[in-house]
Amino acid sequence: MVYTVTFNPAIDYVVHTEEMEVGKVNRSSSEEIYFGGKGINVSMVLNELEIKSKALGFIAGFTGEAIKKGVEEKGITADFVTLQKGFSRINVKIKSGNETELNGQGPVIDEAALNELFKKLDNAQDGDTVVLAGSIPNTLPSDIYERILERLSDRKIKAVVDATGDLLMNVLKYRPFLIKPNNHELSEIFRFPVSTHEEIAECAAKLKDMGAQNVLVSMAGDGAFLLDENGKTHTCGVCKGKVKNSVGAGDSMVAGFIAGSRQGDYEYALKLGTAAGGATAFSDGLAEKDEIYRLLEQLK
Repeated sequence: MVYTVTFNPAIDYVVHTEEMEVGKVNRSSSEEIYFGGKGINVSMVLNELEIKSKALGFIAGFTGEAIKKGVEEKGITADFVTLQKGFSRINVKIKSGNETELNGQGPVIDEAALNELFKKLDNAQDGDTVVLAGSIPNTLPSDIYERILERLSDRKIKAVVDATGDLLMNVLKYRPFLIKPNNHELSEIFRFPVSTHEEIAECAAKLKDMGAQNVLVSMAGDGAFLLDENGKTHTCGVCKGKVKNSVGAGDSMVAGFIAGSRQGDYEYALKLGTAAGGATAFSDGLAEKDEIYRLLEQLK
């Protein structure tokens, strides 16, 4: 089983308008609603790749109920902790000449709710995968990733961590199965500009020495780089298509890699992850199965 954790799920309200004029009434030309958050995005794409997962996290209010219903309607098992106060956030994404976002704050998560999440994670068994992705709400302790991985450390669980900065560096001691920084995040971590394949390989090797088993580095238009658990390096170019959407492409890459790595073939995992990320980037929403496998053919 794959467990995905989304601390602060959201309803993404996407509004398309011809031209955005600040301080005036603007009217949309079209609108879409998506249920998301990084962990939920991973679950959605895993479902397209016929990998079952259970979505964990926190929801509140009428928006939380809508998120839970939307996730379940996609065929994903939702096992969220329901908070008694507040409501799950709505993120407004305005797409006109430029893309503008206004993200909600989300509800307060108290210690009792956090302990309830811990109990749900206690069901994870040897061989399961736990995905921790994204930033941490300010109502949660800053070491929440470490607390979760410490709690799971007595089992052979594959931890996937898609985070940045100290949030990422502090979990390397738990030997996560996969981490996915991009080249800009590597620059922030190691405090020097990282752009060439040689520099990326050097940084990936350092992260592996610090505990990461597989280091997947996304490089936008320059493709992706992987240093796998066997010490072998892999590179993959980008898929061809028109970019429509920047939301969820990284989460889709994580989902594709998880699905592709199940047989231990990391070359295939990298390509499937790249195809899944491209399928989201070229779509209005998250990647769908047919588009993922169409793009995978490009990479072969």
